[in-house]
Amino acid sequence: MTWMGIAQMGAFAGVLLLVTKPMGAYMARVFQGERTLLDPVMRPVESAIYRTCGVDPKREMQWTTYTAAMLIFSAVCVLLLYLILRLQSIHPWNAAHAPPMEPHLAFNTAVSFVTNTNWQAYAGERSASYFTQMAGLTWQSFVSAGTGMALAIAFTRALCRQSVAEIGNFWVDLTRACLWVLLPLSAVLALVLVSQGVIQNLSQYVTASTLEGGSQVIAQGPVASQEAIKMLGTNGGGFFNANSAHPYENPTPLTNFLEALAILVIPAGLTYTFGRLVGNQKQGWALLTAMMVLFVTGLGCIYSSEQNGNPVLGRIGVNQAASLAQSGGHMEGKEVRFGISGSALFATATTGASCGAVNSSFDSYTPLGGGIAILNIVLGEIIFGGVGSGLLGMLVFAILAVFIAGLMVGRTPEYLGKKIEPREVKLAMLAILLLAGCILGVSAVSSVTRLGLAGRFNMGPHGFTEILYAAASAAGNNGSAFAGLNANAPYYHTTLGLAMLFGRFLFIVPVMAVAGSLVMKKRVPASSGTFPTTGGLFAGLLVGVILILGALTFFPALTLGPLLEHLLIHTGKLF
Repeated sequence: MTWMGIAQMGAFAGVLLLVTKPMGAYMARVFQGERTLLDPVMRPVESAIYRTCGVDPKREMQWTTYTAAMLIFSAVCVLLLYLILRLQSIHPWNAAHAPPMEPHLAFNTAVSFVTNTNWQAYAGERSASYFTQMAGLTWQSFVSAGTGMALAIAFTRALCRQSVAEIGNFWVDLTRACLWVLLPLSAVLALVLVSQGVIQNLSQYVTASTLEGGSQVIAQGPVASQEAIKMLGTNGGGFFNANSAHPYENPTPLTNFLEALAILVIPAGLTYTFGRLVGNQKQGWALLTAMMVLFVTGLGCIYSSEQNGNPVLGRIGVNQAASLAQSGGHMEGKEVRFGISGSALFATATTGASCGAVNSSFDSYTPLGGGIAILNIVLGEIIFGGVGSGLLGMLVFAILAVFIAGLMVGRTPEYLGKKIEPREVKLAMLAILLLAGCILGVSAVSSVTRLGLAGRFNMGPHGFTEILYAAASAAGNNGSAFAGLNANAPYYHTTLGLAMLFGRFLFIVPVMAVAGSLVMKKRVPASSGTFPTTGGLFAGLLVGVILILGALTFFPALTLGPLLEHLLIHTGKLF
């Protein structure tokens, strides 16, 4: 590792921690209905939305109604986006002359963006019109992220309130998340990105002459506006096929730093929001500590693995040491303008936060580097995780952690004064097992069927890793790809589309049932036997529970893929 790389990652962690409190405090004011600087602009817009949609903002919902509203809204969004994709031939602003998407691909894409996965089995600059990019994909990037935030806030209310049935109003939470948080932040970030060279126009594609005398079509489009919410909403769907490795999406080291920061700023801020809403800020800091430990550990593993280089090249005498003349390490699949540290930082942020944006090719990473990227996803979208959904997933693990602690001391476990009983534990485990079953099930079927193997470009453990990553990315609502699997086929369009739906909603429903159970319970005063959930001991237990569950569930699959490839490369038996 180099001092420059360590300094860059240290600066990133420092800036992230600095912005966590102000971001979290602002969101707490938004969701508590307190006054903010944006109220004079946003309040009239909010009221107009409620009047138009017939929403009573003062009417709260039980968890069943709240969850049903979310599911119905998501189903309508899937249908509308599917129609937009199927009708591209009549769209205005179709500089790419994109034809209608075929049914399987349109289904996969619609589900992908509505579930906040943003998996792309197509090249955006060739397959999507400007209208699709703006009215379809960018719009869904806002509302899917807003849905995740709404669910996290509703679950937090369930922990705050007692002896009631209501956890809030889904439409109010969604509207406030989009208007007060996502929209203004995206506008500011888009302007910053434009200042750095990210394009924003509705121009026709440009044809340029190359040095060899040929011609090249250079795509244009409203990129900065989509790029901003792509990062802030942990969406990940890029305007271009090359995603954030494309210079029109991510032109400079500064934009690379800011985009990686944008991925984590809202998920990190929500931990502070959580502490503010439950009336004990130390509760939020404990969750943030667990997230930071997992993030820094993963970042260190990916960076060191990539910076140490490829042992195959080392055995034939290639110098991979960092020096003034070269960056050293394993640069395959990485942009020179970002280097190994910038690529590792982006990779850790995007896989830990369920974003899916990439500035390098994971398929070209070392086996351990790619393996950590998979591990970040399969742990359950909780290393900051998606916007809102990351906090939701971490709270599920917190419930399991206090349950285990209760077993150790022989008393009924409590979390924030609410007794955690068998019903909550069973529902929490159901959510985790459904997600794991979806990932492993799709991987298993795709690894032994003709249609699943047809898209594999590589044999052996690396080919299995590509299939495992696709299943994990889809079910984990991440959206990034290993890039070595041809997923643009009806089989993968359908199976991964279903995995996205199951990974999103089969996880959410039992978690919201936990919220419905907790909100009706009375808060029990803390006693000498209450396990503290505010210090380093709880954060350590939480990290341990996450790693143990992840290891026990996915270690066999990881052994068949990246771990086996790592051993074969280092023993010289793979080549």
